Amino acid sequence: MNRTVSATLAASLAMLASFAPQPAFAQSAPPAIVNDFAPSSTNQPGQEFPQVNSQGYVRFKVTAPQAQAVRATLGLGGQGGTVLHKAEDGTWVGTTSGPLDEGFHYYHLEIDGGVFNDPGTRNFYGSTRWESGIEVPAHDADFYALKDVPHGNVQQVLFPSPSTGTQRRAFVYTPPGYDDGGTTRYPVLYLQHGWGEDENAWPTQGHANLIMDNLIAEQKTRPFIIVMTYGMTNVIRPGEPGGLARFDIKPFQTVLLDELIPYVDSHFRTLADRDHRAMAGLSMGGMETQTITTANVGKFGYIGLFSGGTFSPDDVAKTPGFRDNVKLTFVSYGSRELERRNVAPPGAPQFDPVANHEALKASGFNSVFYVSPNTAHEFLSWRRSLHEFAPLLFRD
Repeated sequence: MNRTVSATLAASLAMLASFAPQPAFAQSAPPAIVNDFAPSSTNQPGQEFPQVNSQGYVRFKVTAPQAQAVRATLGLGGQGGTVLHKAEDGTWVGTTSGPLDEGFHYYHLEIDGGVFNDPGTRNFYGSTRWESGIEVPAHDADFYALKDVPHGNVQQVLFPSPSTGTQRRAFVYTPPGYDDGGTTRYPVLYLQHGWGEDENAWPTQGHANLIMDNLIAEQKTRPFIIVMTYGMTNVIRPGEPGGLARFDIKPFQTVLLDELIPYVDSHFRTLADRDHRAMAGLSMGGMETQTITTANVGKFGYIGLFSGGTFSPDDVAKTPGFRDNVKLTFVSYGSRELERRNVAPPGAPQFDPVANHEALKASGFNSVFYVSPNTAHEFLSWRRSLHEFAPLLFRD
């Protein structure tokens, strides 16, 4: 790894550290709670709880008649989450003390010190485990809604990985019309998940396929293939010494460049060149994207970092061939993340993604910066980011 890439990785890791998960409450004085609670859209079939009201409050109800203490981690974070109180019928009930940000949130239950998933809702892989998840309806959810439009296909593929001695998995989105027997070839976006997640994240929590279906139906983007695979080849578990600082990009870089991309190009109708290949990722996936693309500028023409780094004029100047090969850099953050952007630990690299974007754009480079309003380090920020990023890709 050259010095430029090492510095980029260090800066990205510092930025990610500054965006550790925070309480997911909307930042306004809590109003009086409106009693219009309804089952969450992520609930198991037929389950009444958890519920969400029109303001974004969440109410939990759990049956645990022998328990002594129950709480949901969705809430005030280090201050104890949402404490549930026992009713006479043996159920435990509690409501978040404030409204949550719109969008998707992970959580779990703690019952007498044990960690359990909420049986009322579906499970989603995050934090290196299957977590409970809940969706707080967003005012702009239409762009990722399931609509009566032509739909693409998300399929699982298993590809050989000699470098890891395994068969690895990826999910591949092909746009509407791909399977109609035509000969059209398509550009490809390699889209990475965040730390603790896996290849389920973007098609499930992120609704990447629905975002693309709707954009294509509205003729706002060129149809293209999306490939989503597991990026934590060098796995760092929660609590391990060093954390993300010990993450080694090289095993995943080998999987991506030497194994997955050749597999996709040989099994799908792709346009297999730099100008029709993009890479993007959220959080840790953004760090992976930045590190791999800056070390391999001849392979990716478009780069997207969603809450996962920044590009400065110095990054571009120190990376041979970057300005000549890369057609677009796209950087995005939730507005609440930008409020915290300079809180990395003392001595860690500090950087301002807004200033970097403005300087890069002023230098004549095609830099785009997007801010998701009223969101933090969370999936609504990243859904919106993909929605903004996709129409900018592969403009021949």
